[in-house]
Amino acid sequence: MSRLQRSDELEEEMRRLVPSVDKLGQMLGDVDYLADEGLATSAFLALRLPQPLLLEGEAGVGKTELAKALAAVLDTPLIRLQCYEGIDASESLYEWNYPRQLLSIRMADSRGTDIEEDELFGPDFLIRRPLLQALEHKGPRPAVLLIDELDRADDDFEAFLLELLAEATVTIPEIGTITATHPPIVILTSNRTRDLHDAVKRRCLYQWIDYPDPKREMDIIQRRVKGAAATLIVQVADAVSRMRESDIQKPPGIAEAIDWVSALDLLGVDHLDVESAERTLGSVLKYSEDQEVIKASGLEEMIQGR
Repeated sequence: MSRLQRSDELEEEMRRLVPSVDKLGQMLGDVDYLADEGLATSAFLALRLPQPLLLEGEAGVGKTELAKALAAVLDTPLIRLQCYEGIDASESLYEWNYPRQLLSIRMADSRGTDIEEDELFGPDFLIRRPLLQALEHKGPRPAVLLIDELDRADDDFEAFLLELLAEATVTIPEIGTITATHPPIVILTSNRTRDLHDAVKRRCLYQWIDYPDPKREMDIIQRRVKGAAATLIVQVADAVSRMRESDIQKPPGIAEAIDWVSALDLLGVDHLDVESAERTLGSVLKYSEDQEVIKASGLEEMIQGR
């Protein structure tokens, strides 16, 4: 696996800021992100080696939130690229500002002067998309580059990313090669709707994020929904755990558990019962078919575990 190259000064800054796995875990906790030892270790290695980190897991388990938390603890920008089917270089890396180029040509014509092609295709006419923004970030610390839901993109886009992942470098034909002075901390996420190519995985550290156990989930909810009743948090965490074990197509993640407690707390509910659960079921289950499955199995049983 290749590692990105940093200056000695930047390497020393990262060593000072993140001296150990335990320290990083504490820093993440300070911004209300609770990472177990395995995840904290992977994040530490991603920061210190440095090397891109590929996170896989079900939707809503905290993959995207880790990138946000890392940007917060490092006090550095989070630059996010949301992937989708058909995404390419013009949406992710750069495109040329054609209206501005055309305006410059017309202004040159009106003055009776010529404008060189090299000038038209220079940095002043470049629209920087997330990947280029992350590479050109000047510090003092690396930006966190989140390439979110890479499994939604196609094989060609994965191949396009390889140079960036291995060397923090991209090539723009009209300008040349651009290499980061502060290589970004790259976090890639996948919901595993398809397998990613081995070439991408070889360039990355890897961590699977599973659903947390009920106690950790309660701790997470308590940090995110401050002031919610402790009894309500326990009931929701238990109910969500049972939902995940049921026959539904989209099990709720941590994000949905937080949404459910937030909705119940806003409505003044401090104890989950059948009526309040039915009223707010859309906060935790986003498919009508899943709601019907849970209702058919008995909301009271789901809440009380009977």
